[in-house]
Amino acid sequence: MFSRYARHPRSSATVRRGTALAATAALALTGLLATAPAAQAAPPTPVDGATARSYLAELTVRTDGSSSGYSRDKFPHWSTQSGTCNTREVVLKRDGVGVVQNSSCAAVSGSWYSEFDGATWTAASDVDIDHVVPLAEAWRSGANSWTTAKRQTFANDLAQPQLIAVTDNVNQAKGDKDPAKWLPPRTSYICTYVRMWVQVKHAYGLSVDTAEKSALQSALAGC
Repeated sequence: MFSRYARHPRSSATVRRGTALAATAALALTGLLATAPAAQAAPPTPVDGATARSYLAELTVRTDGSSSGYSRDKFPHWSTQSGTCNTREVVLKRDGVGVVQNSSCAAVSGSWYSEFDGATWTAASDVDIDHVVPLAEAWRSGANSWTTAKRQTFANDLAQPQLIAVTDNVNQAKGDKDPAKWLPPRTSYICTYVRMWVQVKHAYGLSVDTAEKSALQSALAGC
């Protein structure tokens, strides 16, 4: 017995049209995938625990220098990255989800998950861009002798795990403290945080003090 489908076969023209439409849709999707930016939604991944421990062993240990002469203005930020987008807006876009920016590149909507405390925010005004190694800490551990251009690079560095979008009041509580005095309240992020810290200090040849090194060694032991 023939099935009802066999009695009403599709015409070859219909098959060809369906195949052509499917091919066109596939090509369109491929084009979208090829041009869509890759979502990172996080700072660059820091070195692993073993590498961080190796880097820490290479850092110069000395007492922190003076804060005399320090000013945030000596670390120019936020620099223009492209068009109307400065470093802050680039990080907000990178670290957020569904971020929409206006013609001035300001984030007007989106959501941000703060790795430091596990909070999620839907207003960019509730989010700070943290310098993992604070500018004042960098000044006391060697940046006071840098050129302004190098300090500007440090303050806007997107290549190192130095910038991250976090809850504003948590960032303010951190201030310019090193890991001997402050670690993220979300304990599951501490290992990542100290690896970030050591990588940045190593990349810029900054020193560590004794208490800071001890705290980093303790945290890295569990990484």
